[in-house]
Amino acid sequence: MADFTMTKGADGVALITWDVPGKSMNVMSFTGLAELEACIDDALADEAVKGIVITSGKPGSFAGGMDLNLLAKMKEDAGDNPAQGLFDGIMQMHALLRKIELAGMDLKTKKGGKPIAAALPGTAAGIGLELPLATHRIFVAENPKAKYGLPEILVGIFPGAGGTTRMARKLGAMGASAFLLEGKMVDAKAAKAAGVIDEIAADPVAAAKDWVLAAKDADLVKPWDAKGYKMPGGAPYHPAGFMTFVGANALVHGKTKGAFPAPKALLSAAYEGALVDFDTALRIEARWFTHVLMNPSSSAMIRSLFLNKEALEKGAVRPKDVPDQRVQKLGVLGAGMMGAGIALVSAQAGMQVVLIDRDQAAADRGKAYTEAYLDKGMKRGKVTAEKKEAMLSLITATPDLEQLKGCDLIIEAVFEDPKVKAEMTQKVEAIIPEDCIFASNTSTLPITELAKASKRPEQFIGIHFFSPVEKMLLVEIIKGKETGDRAVAKALDYVRQIRKTPIVVNDARFFYCNRCIIPYMNEAMRMVTEGVSPVLIDHAAQQLGFPVGPIQLTDETSIDLGAKIARATKAAMGNAYPESPSDDLVFWMEDAGRLGRKSKAGFFDYDENGKRLGYWKGMADKYPLAEPQPDLIEVQERLMFAQVLEAVRALEEGVLMDIREGDVGAILAWGFAPWSGGPLSWLDIIGAEYAAERCDQLTAAYGERFTCPPLLREMAEKGESFYERFNPDAKAA
Repeated sequence: MADFTMTKGADGVALITWDVPGKSMNVMSFTGLAELEACIDDALADEAVKGIVITSGKPGSFAGGMDLNLLAKMKEDAGDNPAQGLFDGIMQMHALLRKIELAGMDLKTKKGGKPIAAALPGTAAGIGLELPLATHRIFVAENPKAKYGLPEILVGIFPGAGGTTRMARKLGAMGASAFLLEGKMVDAKAAKAAGVIDEIAADPVAAAKDWVLAAKDADLVKPWDAKGYKMPGGAPYHPAGFMTFVGANALVHGKTKGAFPAPKALLSAAYEGALVDFDTALRIEARWFTHVLMNPSSSAMIRSLFLNKEALEKGAVRPKDVPDQRVQKLGVLGAGMMGAGIALVSAQAGMQVVLIDRDQAAADRGKAYTEAYLDKGMKRGKVTAEKKEAMLSLITATPDLEQLKGCDLIIEAVFEDPKVKAEMTQKVEAIIPEDCIFASNTSTLPITELAKASKRPEQFIGIHFFSPVEKMLLVEIIKGKETGDRAVAKALDYVRQIRKTPIVVNDARFFYCNRCIIPYMNEAMRMVTEGVSPVLIDHAAQQLGFPVGPIQLTDETSIDLGAKIARATKAAMGNAYPESPSDDLVFWMEDAGRLGRKSKAGFFDYDENGKRLGYWKGMADKYPLAEPQPDLIEVQERLMFAQVLEAVRALEEGVLMDIREGDVGAILAWGFAPWSGGPLSWLDIIGAEYAAERCDQLTAAYGERFTCPPLLREMAEKGESFYERFNPDAKAA
């Protein structure tokens, strides 16, 4: 079966249908490009064809983008000159879409072309929208679930098949910025209002056919091909356009701090392209797109944020021989902020939820969290009164444990106290069905120890949510020593139901995510005690691509939580606990009552509404600023190595079982430098040899915590990378 097929109707309209075999959504491949061009050439050459309509054979969607293997093949086919291979391949795509756009017209008179329309039954993303943008009119179905946009920037590239040039010229730099720089996906009404699509129709194919049969020569000429075209909002050499591009440049650098290569390249392509004719602009776009694709950052981002993330969500690490374990009825123990958030996302997924707390008032407060969330949605027009009522009806808030009968999954979210958790486990196991899976939502307590309170340790597992549950994309699943495959499958299927990304790790203190986050925050605290400016520390992290710096992150997560974790860890490890100046700082802040944002006093000062006013000057009284301040790169490498070495140790010790989970988990859990693809990808970018050498230098300067792990040392000596040595694709094969 072909990706593109064409049927020629008696009415003179050639219908080209895109329907990739074996895929739920169309993606563009080499085969598809060749077949599409053959269909276009055939239709343009056939005198009986009056016009062309391009549509999809997939119900509810047009296309989801490009098969990224296509880009890899362009590189491979070019041998020693992969950049030239990419550029040539991209220019071939431009030539095909330009052929559709000009449609056989006389280039001087702009007459004699055949009208080509796109009829989209639903979602069109990436090249799935770039192709319609090259047609003469875009019709979309009345499909409330459909979204339209160019989300490439979110995975480290930008629209490179003409989307950047066409969108900027169609909407102007300002109008295009939300789609190009933010990767915004919008519904049909918003897309029409923005000028991205042309018409919404009950039957887009029929409407498109009617249009092509009635279209005149003038309807086929794109604004940028017409004489006297002026860019909406002004070109860069126009006063208004100049200010728009200056503002866009400031916006990009303000948001990315210069850490991400793709937004800068996109802006360069749009700016330089706006100074020249359309065909030259396409060449400029292709050059900048090639530039980004040759940057190791883009490969790492695509791999982690698209390929690996998607693989994990589709069950790459799910036990293969366990039947479907979707949750029907969920019990949530504890209606605090975490339990309330779990109840909310589970009800959103259509599950029955029993939300338990010590008394009815506490349980009701937990359910009220969902009601408040839905009320906000109603104010924004995203939630109807019927939807609110239906969701709230799924949550039973009660102190009565008997209501847990019939649950097939329990998630315990009570106080981080092993005794409290053990008592609750035993009470609940006396009530729930014998085959019910019991999960503990803990951020630090070892699952194997907690499972000792259970009569069925093989059905006991950790499900670690991040706060706030409804916003955070990752869920960390922890296998205790006796946890069985069905419990793992249950947890994974549940996470898939609530539409989050799972990682599965083996049990160890702090699991994986907190194991890496805590040293990162501690290193920042150490630097403060050394007299390094908190401003320098936070800005150094932000220039690495972290959404917030570690000092601000400590305030957001609460300083007393850090103190509590330090005390608990010290008690558990005894003499093996590594004493740290960071603990002294955290305990001092705790004693001073500066607990972070929640107390409106921490490393920052706050106003009455909790808005940050600036770094607290009292820190400098206890820890005077050093003269001179350290080099920016030195600060950044201390922050990076504090995290990535723990990721390596987690892999070395078998806590991490799949490197994909190490990279995806780090980006989604605490915002680890997304441009790098994650900690293990970052080490691959800088190279194991340099990393090992830098470890030795940092160890000599700052201490044993930077000691090079044996695994990294071995890889440096062998010249290996993580994605070569631990290639998940090779492992699967």
